[in-house]
Amino acid sequence: MGRTLTYPKRTSNTVNRYNHRATYDLGAIHSIVNASQVLHVSFNPGPEDPFPTILPMIGQMGSFDYPSATIEEPLECYLHGYVSSRIMNLARKSEGDGLPICVATSKVDGLVLSLTPNSHSYNYRSAVLHGYATLVTDEQEKLWAMKLVTNSVLEDRWDHSRVPPDKAEMSSTVILKVKIVDGSGKIRDGSVSDERKDKDNREVTGRVWTGVVPVWETFGKPIPSAENEVQEVPEYINSFIASKNTQNQALAEGAVKVQLPPEEQS
Repeated sequence: MGRTLTYPKRTSNTVNRYNHRATYDLGAIHSIVNASQVLHVSFNPGPEDPFPTILPMIGQMGSFDYPSATIEEPLECYLHGYVSSRIMNLARKSEGDGLPICVATSKVDGLVLSLTPNSHSYNYRSAVLHGYATLVTDEQEKLWAMKLVTNSVLEDRWDHSRVPPDKAEMSSTVILKVKIVDGSGKIRDGSVSDERKDKDNREVTGRVWTGVVPVWETFGKPIPSAENEVQEVPEYINSFIASKNTQNQALAEGAVKVQLPPEEQS
């Protein structure tokens, strides 16, 4: 059995609240990031602005230097953006290791409905990464990252579109490469977890329904654009939709069946 690679525990990434739900496994954390269509990227805009900035961005974990690396191995986070955006300008001007940023995401898998409002919860998967962002300047790596991000939106879409990008498109698009220094994940699954005083109260248990409403992301039927000239929806799109819908439903429903440890509270 191979060893499990983990991120080091540091002050910035150690989970304190409900730490039994925490994971530092690279595979688990990278999988949550790659399953998310939107990542929330935060950074310090500078001394003139007291508020941290948070941007929704598209990104994906991967390794250009080691393309055969699996999800369980060390990877970089590649973020896609516009050439003149503030985060790109800050990364361009940054010195040393790069621009310090935080990447966060979460997926809700179920509504956990308990006997009391205080015990209600979600089944969820969340991940947070800390790292240093620099601009990708090598053209081959930039193309590789653009393909990686495009295919994360819809599998095989890059090869089924007009590629490679032209000079103007390459100039207007910037890829940030984030070298990760630490990360953590947090996962809640299972069913309800009520306190004994409520479970023993027949007046409450006799009138309050408890359980989990599974939640999963659903991809709908493709709607062609007004300019579309292809009569049938390509099979690779239909296959992607069917596969993702099946996977997402199975994950959400499967999460409910996980047994919670006796000590866990919602």
